[in-house]
Amino acid sequence: MPRYEFRCRACGDTFEVNRPMAQAGEPASCPQGHADTVKLLSTVAVAGRVGGAPAPSDGGCCGGGCGC
Repeated sequence: MPRYEFRCRACGDTFEVNRPMAQAGEPASCPQGHADTVKLLSTVAVAGRVGGAPAPSDGGCCGGGCGC
């Protein structure tokens, strides 16, 4: 289940809420009971190729070898 990060405007606390994606836009109350919260933008880390694996530009599909 996705985790969403919120910040309380009243007390400044940052907290996380686990909820289905269908409920991502719903408001969340802070653990201290305040209702004035804002959903924060979260960053996503994407791992690249590791250990000398071939890159797509070495002749693989869409790297020039197949002509697409």
